[in-house]
Amino acid sequence: MSTPTRPDGRIEPVAAYRVQLTPDFAFAEVVGILDHLVELGISHLYLSPILHAMPGSTHGYDWTPPTQVSPELGGLDGFRLLRAHARAVGIGVLVDIVPNHVGIAVPAQNAWWADVLRHGVASPFFGYFDIVPAAHDGRDDVILLPYLNTEGDLSALRVDDDGNLCLHEWVLPTTPGSAEPGDDPLEVLERQHYRLVPSTYSLLSYRRFLDIGELAALRPEVPEVFEATHGWLRYLVTEDLLDGLRVDHLDGLRDPRGYLDRLREILGPDRLLYVEKGLSIDEDLAPDLPVDGTTGYDQLQLIEAVFTAPPGTIELDEIYRWVTGLHGDGDHLAVLGRQLREETLRSRFPTRLRLAGSAVSVAAPSVPPHVVEQAVAAFVIAVTVGRPDYPHLLPRVLATIEAARAALPSADAGFDALTQVFTAPGEYPDALFRVSELCAVVSAKAIEDVGFHRTARLVSTQELGCNPRHPTISRPAFHERNERRAREWPRALTATSTHDTKRSGDVRARIAVIAQVPQRWHMLVRRIWADYPPPHPRTAYLLLQNVIGVWPEDGRPDEQLHARLAAYTAKAMREAAVITSWTDRNLEAEQQTQDWLSGLLEGDAAELISDFVALIARAGREESLARKAIALLGPGVGDIYQGTQWWDDSLTDPDNRRPVDHSRSLDHPKAQLIIDALTVRRRHLAAFGIDGTYREVIARGRRARHVLAFARAVGEAPPSVVVVAARMTQTFTSGPDRAAAVVDLPEGCWRDVRSAAEHAGSVRADRLLQERPVVILERVPGDVEP
Repeated sequence: MSTPTRPDGRIEPVAAYRVQLTPDFAFAEVVGILDHLVELGISHLYLSPILHAMPGSTHGYDWTPPTQVSPELGGLDGFRLLRAHARAVGIGVLVDIVPNHVGIAVPAQNAWWADVLRHGVASPFFGYFDIVPAAHDGRDDVILLPYLNTEGDLSALRVDDDGNLCLHEWVLPTTPGSAEPGDDPLEVLERQHYRLVPSTYSLLSYRRFLDIGELAALRPEVPEVFEATHGWLRYLVTEDLLDGLRVDHLDGLRDPRGYLDRLREILGPDRLLYVEKGLSIDEDLAPDLPVDGTTGYDQLQLIEAVFTAPPGTIELDEIYRWVTGLHGDGDHLAVLGRQLREETLRSRFPTRLRLAGSAVSVAAPSVPPHVVEQAVAAFVIAVTVGRPDYPHLLPRVLATIEAARAALPSADAGFDALTQVFTAPGEYPDALFRVSELCAVVSAKAIEDVGFHRTARLVSTQELGCNPRHPTISRPAFHERNERRAREWPRALTATSTHDTKRSGDVRARIAVIAQVPQRWHMLVRRIWADYPPPHPRTAYLLLQNVIGVWPEDGRPDEQLHARLAAYTAKAMREAAVITSWTDRNLEAEQQTQDWLSGLLEGDAAELISDFVALIARAGREESLARKAIALLGPGVGDIYQGTQWWDDSLTDPDNRRPVDHSRSLDHPKAQLIIDALTVRRRHLAAFGIDGTYREVIARGRRARHVLAFARAVGEAPPSVVVVAARMTQTFTSGPDRAAAVVDLPEGCWRDVRSAAEHAGSVRADRLLQERPVVILERVPGDVEP
């Protein structure tokens, strides 16, 4: 298969294949799957972080300085070899980078952090981190570390033979000369530049990635820090060892635009640059960012919504209310979202709130600080965008401030200060950052981590980028958004499964079919609730949908799947933090739910579940294939997560980071669809590139709502590719159902790439699709020249 190239000589993006590197699957092992990726039609290898990380890291996001390509993965020489092999077979290399934070779980493995702990504010690396020293025990320059389970939990503190302070898994360096073996550990602690406090302490000293104490935020906006953390990248670019980057957690940076400008300067104009960016479903990526687009959660949401049956979600709300006594619709979720944001802000991020309030107070020195902080909190709770400090969002931000003011008139002067910060950002950069970053972390933690485990009307809509308040979208709106994406972000990634998704695309596709059979679902739930009453109904309802999503079609769950579901259950319960949590585990409640789960996996309950899965499994498979075709041939560049070229029943991490057996045959429905789609895309590169267009293809007839059809073309030229996909296929099977929908193909003769059948004009869906969920058509050569 020929390598697609751009005018600049770089490989044209066709599809990326994401690999999670580990010491057991390092650069050398990736070389071994390159031929497999060539057979699929992949254009770019997409690697998880490659820098040296904390001992035992399985993801690389806890990288450690000084920066070096991880020896555990093969080092720089191993990376060079991988690059050479990839280039030889026509595959480019994308690398995931983490500018926002470093790992600090083992200080001895992080020279910068260890030096800060030893020397405090006098450390030359102190300014590398976002640290605000705290007043504690009569000192005003103490670093508070959230390493205690409870206040005063220091009974296990000891001094080791190297003079380190040790508490549970933590081994902390000490100021030179301040500790000797045999010293009283509490007295040694008093001599340090740090103190140990509970993770729930109201004030902490260093900004973390979300609320993860093992990841400390960096300050790459400082030129010295940027150079120290990106010198390795300059070298790789100089040696032409990569073709692009994926930037992790853009919302955590003080100056995202400035950072991306510097990064683009390093990369040059031709390499690809993608950003992981939190966006609400009605929010656009800032159009002036020097990037090729997002990592694709916005497109994941669009595809998920168009395959979710609107009438069914209404009935599912009634079922959810019967199970839990709560509504799962938009109004209830809006209220729940605000409650969760406030709860999360107050309980998990009080330090960030205090810092944001203090920074905004600079704009209004005569206003009492507590009034400003009240206004900041009200704004953070009410904000509806991923991060509010982008200029194109200013009208929306100001409207949010006014709405929050109306609800809290006593903080009027504080809202004036907030308005001043957002309308004069250059005068108050610290305030703008502190408020905006706080909005981003509260949203990520409250909604995606906590909220998506506290509600469960239809869990397939509770995914990164999605909003269960708005679970569906109309066909016209779907096409309009795709047309716009093709114009504005033609090379943006399109994700369906990633290392961070709560469920794989296949699992979500099957769960979404529940909305097509709400009455049968209701019967199943009532039967199980009657025969196997759950100890905690809301948790059980969420779990049952996930059980349905991963249940084997040809049997019962084996021990491995049982163990995976048990691990998922524990994580889901603790993330929800309703009856148990990570910091306050309720072992009895957890065991009750685990016992209930075990009961579902055998006996009569398992028979009921097997029968229901048999009812919906076909539609789930079909819709997963249709989604995949849209992801690969719609606007953007498909991101294929490792192993998802076959059916994948993964749940949230670490379940979705299990090793992949790449020796499996590609004689598989999904793999064959991927090969077909990418082969067609390579034959018509221009139609999918920066000059490509997306056009709706009209479907008519009584069952037209079951058909999604679109064409790809170059500019205003006649289209060269048409995709026709079926949706809501539980009630759109082959035969009379499909005969009731007609597709008006663009002018010319069109050939089915799989069957070679030719079609023209208005064609019934049963003839186009036959028994398949999706068909890819190419214009017959010489018919009408594009």
